[in-house]
Amino acid sequence: MSGLRMFLQGLREVKPKQSCIIGCQILWTKLREVIMDTGILLQSGTNELEVLEFNIGPNHYGINVAKVKEIMPFTEPTPIPNAHDTIEGIFMPRDTIVTIVDLAKSLMIPPSPDRTKDMYIVTNFNNLNIGFHVHGVQGIHRLTWSDITKPDETINDADRSVATGIIKFDHRLIVVLDFEKIVSTINPETGIKARDIEKLGERTRNNSPILIAEDSPMLEKMIIDCLTKAGYVNITATANGEEAWNTLLRYKAEGKVTDQCHCIITDIEMPRMDGHRLTKLVKEDKELKEIPVIIFSSLINEEMRRKGESLGADAQLTKPEIGKLVEAIDNLVLE
Repeated sequence: MSGLRMFLQGLREVKPKQSCIIGCQILWTKLREVIMDTGILLQSGTNELEVLEFNIGPNHYGINVAKVKEIMPFTEPTPIPNAHDTIEGIFMPRDTIVTIVDLAKSLMIPPSPDRTKDMYIVTNFNNLNIGFHVHGVQGIHRLTWSDITKPDETINDADRSVATGIIKFDHRLIVVLDFEKIVSTINPETGIKARDIEKLGERTRNNSPILIAEDSPMLEKMIIDCLTKAGYVNITATANGEEAWNTLLRYKAEGKVTDQCHCIITDIEMPRMDGHRLTKLVKEDKELKEIPVIIFSSLINEEMRRKGESLGADAQLTKPEIGKLVEAIDNLVLE
């Protein structure tokens, strides 16, 4: 990873007076070259991921590279009146407006002593372009989802925690953050909205069994509540792809697969086993392959959609689209 370290060092030394737009183009091109050189392009369904490690003060955090559009040097954003106190403002690289979130303030950590040396991690998820203001970027690590440990309940309060996983790396701990939750805390309209179910009108009760794989307790509860309002009341929830797969294996052993699971709804990002790996296992199993699999994730973009299609996913939806999720279940289960 020496090439990546050289790239990151160069990124830290970019002078503020240099053209931001030209600098962004060069930096992102260089990052893509480094990713290609280090073999960080993944095949679908291998249960692997890349985590970009960054720091806020002395603390080390991680974000799935699949969410990252580019890394940029700090530039003073344009403030927005009456914005949330963690919104620093906006800026517009290459004709795209990006909202800047002060991640240090979101995590209640003091600001860096010299903002000019800070960086933006520009992301795209849930169809939003968000730049997270961080103090530094350390590198990209290739892992499997089984390397990520879910925080235990003593530190992972479903309502307040923004940690989705913990990675032990070189005698230090990297906390993987729940960026969707951070953004939905700033603006709940970016998250799942129960009123989208109300737009579907009066619905009859349906007892078709549905298996859910979702690692976020908050999102799991919201999905179950919304599906229940939509009439789907026979729901089994699991915390990750591995738990969902073990549940399916138990159904197989009992000879009750067709009775106990009519549809699988899975997130992509989960500790132990991700949704792509789960989809691959289901669709390669003779007894399970006819069960519809719906990927419901904040990561659905063109690249991820192609991966899901190659694995045999029956539908793929972005997480805020709970109404479309219900419609997809209707089409796949009731047809």
